[in-house]
Formats: sequence, structure tokens, C-alpha cells
Amino acid sequence: YTLILFTMFGMFTNCLPLSCVDSVSVRLVNGNNPCAGRVEVLHDGQWGTVCHRDWDITDAAVVCRELDCGTAVKATLNAHFGQGSGSISMSNVYCSGSETALKDCRSDSRYVQYCKHDHDAGVVCLDSEQRLRLVDGFHLCSGRVEMLRTEGWGSVCDAAFDQQDAEVVCRELDCGAPVQVLGAAAFGKGDAQMWTQEIQCRGNESQIDICQRSSSQKHSCSHDNDVGVICSGYTDLRLVNGSDSCSGRVELQFLNDLGTVCDACWDMRAANVLCRQLNCGIAVSVVGSDWFGEGSGEIRADVFNCDGNETKLSECSISSWSRAECSHSRDVGVICSSELVGSGGDCAGRLEVFHSGSWGTVCDDSWDIKDAHVVCRQLQCGVALSNQQVPAWFGPGSGPIWLDEVECEGNETSLWSCSSPGWGKHDCQHKEDVGVVCSGKQ
Repeated sequence: YTLILFTMFGMFTNCLPLSCVDSVSVRLVNGNNPCAGRVEVLHDGQWGTVCHRDWDITDAAVVCRELDCGTAVKATLNAHFGQGSGSISMSNVYCSGSETALKDCRSDSRYVQYCKHDHDAGVVCLDSEQRLRLVDGFHLCSGRVEMLRTEGWGSVCDAAFDQQDAEVVCRELDCGAPVQVLGAAAFGKGDAQMWTQEIQCRGNESQIDICQRSSSQKHSCSHDNDVGVICSGYTDLRLVNGSDSCSGRVELQFLNDLGTVCDACWDMRAANVLCRQLNCGIAVSVVGSDWFGEGSGEIRADVFNCDGNETKLSECSISSWSRAECSHSRDVGVICSSELVGSGGDCAGRLEVFHSGSWGTVCDDSWDIKDAHVVCRQLQCGVALSNQQVPAWFGPGSGPIWLDEVECEGNETSLWSCSSPGWGKHDCQHKEDVGVVCSGKQ
């Protein structure tokens, strides 16, 4: 107790003078435009972050002015734009607001030792060309919708806003697709004016300003009706570590960060959409990290609820964060059909067997990956990547169905060594024809 009192006494009687940071350059990192992001300063030849202790809108205003980004909209705390790395260069920044550069503000370097990168400060500036923003959300692509008009910024009434309008908002802000539209001031009440004119977007416009508006303000709204939007934030995707761009570990870009995808949150329908978006045909297999290796960085565990007909993954609805326990050992990979065409199409397709002078199909009853391994081994096509449990994935066959209820141990050299009820004994239709995807010729 005596020590605590002594330390506090020392703080107020023997303070070191507040110091200025010399020769500092400033940048904003990890935002979706050059005028928003984590604040980093260049000091002694190295970039470092700024601790959010005492960080406020006045400090943010100086950064925005220095970067020619207009006025400050928000001073963010708690690594809102992600955690930096390396040194933490400044703490307890004290700007009066009149400074032309952050280096002209006072700071107290003594407190840097108490800061971590989850305390990194950030800034959102109003770029002179920015006329739309999301405010008070839990990431850069969520929040209360506010639009800039000649009279200033204003929030939007939830009765005058729908899913098509949200499509345009997320597109304009480069935030992917809308996940949810929330009314009733879900992201807090704005303190500016309220726009009650009804926005009438078709959903394919590039900017909200292009959308038509109703001529009369027919809705009676207050800030209790401020509308908010949650955008997916997913802006790009790729397949990595495969033999070409149509196979590999799935990586999605959320805002500016690439991350892997947990296999608990992925299925063939989502994979189909991904392959289509990459102009890689259709998905033939979803595989684990043992195929394309473990990634690094963030692990995305949002669940993409695709129906399989979407042209882009961003068009799929997204469920809340999965509770699955994910690690990079569960990074999912996808193999698209164009990959198999390049390495020999005879190693993937509907399985057919020759008996009594006719080719016939195999029913998928009891069919599993062990059976598929035997087929790939028999065809000298490596190992099975998938047993394609989706019925007739490679299309229904014709003619006889020769085999059903095939049971292999997995170590047989041919399918004929596996047990089954016998040739032609089945209760199946061709919509149940099994398919196999092998790794390729050895």
C-alpha cells in the first residue's frame, strides 16, 4: 500500500516532461480507403503503432489534416482496424487540434510499456469524395447508414430502405454483399438530420447517389428509426498452393486481410459457387489441409449458405460466426473441374463397370471413400479425393445398374474383390449413380 502511494505521488511531483516525436511520418493501414485505418508513425526508420491511451477525435483530426483526408469522423480504439506488429511508437498523445502534423503533438513515451497491440489506435477521416459511410459498427463494413448532402450528414429511415439499397451501399463501400439490414437504431441514434425520402435502388447501381428517390417524403421517422447495414466484408478470394489457380487451399479476403476457411463451415454448394466465380468450372471435391497444406493468419468461420446457383460467393447469405473449434489443421481446400481436365479427365467421373458385354453404373447405397480408393487404385489414378456423395453428381447413366451395396475394406486391388449382393441386384435408379474423383495418374 505504501508503495502504491509513493508511485502515485511520484507521478504528480516528478513527471518527466512530455516529449514530441521528431521526424515522424504518418500512414493509415488496413482500412478500405486511404483515409481510414490503423495509425502508424515512422520513427527512427521504423513504422510503429500508436497506443489508444487518451486518443480522441482531436488527435484524429490532426492525422486527417496531415494526410489531406479532410475532417475526422471517428477516433477508433482497441485495434478496430486490426493489430499491428513491431514497436508501439507513441502513447498518451495530446493534440490541441491546431497542429499540422502528428509530430507536433505532445506524447508521453513512458506509458508505451503498458500498451499492447490490441490497444492500437485508428482513424476514420471524411475523404472529400466520400458521400456514404457506416458509423458505430463492430467493423468497418457495418454500422448506421449515413449519407452526405449539401445540408450535411444525415441518417436514413428504416422504412425507406430495403435489401436492394443495402446491396448498393455495400458495393459502394467495397464491403462485399449485405448480410443483414437492421432498423430501429440498432447501431445507435444519429445526431444529425434524418433523410426520410425513400431510396429506390434496383440493386445493381455502383453508388447510392445513382438510385432514384421518391418525390415525396411519406415516412414519419425519427432517429429511433435509423437504419443500419452489416456487409460481409469479403472482397476477394483465391485458391493457393495447388497445381494451378483452380485448385488449392481456400483463402478469403476480409477487408484487407486474407484468411483461411474452416472446413466445418464449407460444403459442395459453396465450393461450386467459388469455382464458378473463378471461372474454373464446377467443384469436384472439398478436401482438408492434408492436401494443400496449412495456412497462416486469420481463420474465417462464417457459414456460407449457398444454394449453389449464385455467380459469386458474396451473393450467398452468411450465418453467424460458427462455434466450431477451428485451427489451421482444418483449413479447407477445393478442387474445381478444370483442374481435372488438365491432368486427365479419365480420373474423375461417373463410375461404370463392364459386365456381360455391357457397361453399367454403380448405385451409391453404402458407397464410401474406401470404395472410391479401390477404384482409383484399380485405374492407376492415385488416391480418391472424393466419393461424391451428391447423387449423380456427374449425371445419371443409362442401361443396367450392375452393382449396389458395395463394401470394400480399402486395401483391395480391384473393385471385384469387394463384397456386394451380386451383379444386377439393386433397388436403385440412375439418379443414384455414384461418381469418383481421384488425385490423378501416378
